Amino acid sequence: MRIYRSEGSFFVKMLRNIVLILLFIIFVSIVLHFRNRQRDTVSALRSSATASKEYKGVFIRKEEPVTYSGNGVLSYNVSDGGRLSSGGIIAQVYPNDEQVSINREIDKLTRELDILEMIQNPGTLESAQPSTLSEGIEENYRSLMYYRDMKDYQNMQSAMDDLLVHLSTYQIITNEVEDFSPQIADIKAQLDSLRQSSVEPSETIPSPRSAYFVSYCDGYEEQFSEANLDSITIEMIENATDRKLTDSNIVGKLVDGYTWHLAVIADNSKKMYAIGDKVKLRFGSSADICSAEISDIRDEGDPARSIMIMSCSRFNYDLVQHRCESVELIKGEYSGLKVPREAIRFVDLDEELYDEDGNKSEGIVNTKGVYVLKGEQVDFKKIDVIYEGTDYVLSAEHTGDSDYLSLYDDIIIEGVDQLG
Repeated sequence: MRIYRSEGSFFVKMLRNIVLILLFIIFVSIVLHFRNRQRDTVSALRSSATASKEYKGVFIRKEEPVTYSGNGVLSYNVSDGGRLSSGGIIAQVYPNDEQVSINREIDKLTRELDILEMIQNPGTLESAQPSTLSEGIEENYRSLMYYRDMKDYQNMQSAMDDLLVHLSTYQIITNEVEDFSPQIADIKAQLDSLRQSSVEPSETIPSPRSAYFVSYCDGYEEQFSEANLDSITIEMIENATDRKLTDSNIVGKLVDGYTWHLAVIADNSKKMYAIGDKVKLRFGSSADICSAEISDIRDEGDPARSIMIMSCSRFNYDLVQHRCESVELIKGEYSGLKVPREAIRFVDLDEELYDEDGNKSEGIVNTKGVYVLKGEQVDFKKIDVIYEGTDYVLSAEHTGDSDYLSLYDDIIIEGVDQLG
């Protein structure tokens, strides 16, 4: 028996297969489109950046060397960066190192004795109250931490002494200890023994005026002085080295005033810097950041090698330890929406234009921006570049202006050339 297949059944099957193939193609297309969209976009997120560059910096101060006979060993009464009053003792000269050690120990024990006798004073104990002492201890501790962070070691020592007085007085009035009479007697005995073997200093070196003190000289005190700011050259800056002279008669130097200057050689061919600009300085030897102002910019014929001088009024131990130092010059700190460079495109847009008289007109402007994906729709959004990195830029946020890129917009990275 013969079996005949109907022609209609064949066409139904063929039509069904075609529909299945089309559905498969549509499904694959949707999947690929979804995957491509995820792969080729990035969200506009907030980011921050610092515009900075590292230079060799040379310190310029108003300095005066201090010398002595050179006979004997110096015992300093002030630390580097410490403040001296007029007539204040910079150092004393002793015949040998042993005498220096003896007199330092005498000074240390004398300070401890003064503190203990202050605590033992009946007037101190009668007026002391636990609540008042607790407040004083907290205040002394905060002061101690502040002076430590500021590297103000003279005031830090004073805060430590005050803290010791309050803590020890608290111990007595709360009956943790009876008194400090045994300690006082022991210190007095040590002082008597030390004074019998000590000698008077052979020379005392006073400060002729109020100034800061630094315990070394480097030979650049006159060359890199405030009086010679206008005559400093590129060659002088390049040849300067960080050194300390070893002459036997050097005591150190006096530094007048709070203000000092820093000279660097910078590329200012693009006019990135201008006189009066506020900048920040971070030095290799310190974690602190100093605020400064550009006071002068000049070149010797090539703006790519300009002498730039900055002035600052912050003064501490770290800032007087060197003549030359690596410094990071921070021009600005920026925050905005991060945009990959490869996503940036230029599109001609109709914009409102204004002439010098403020008259408005319409015109075509080649505008910088990016394409963003909103659902299935592609839109062009303008960007306002405030910082340029190596492979990205930061765009200022224009909240409420839908023409500009907004936070969390999906920026299209690839395949946008054909969209314009």
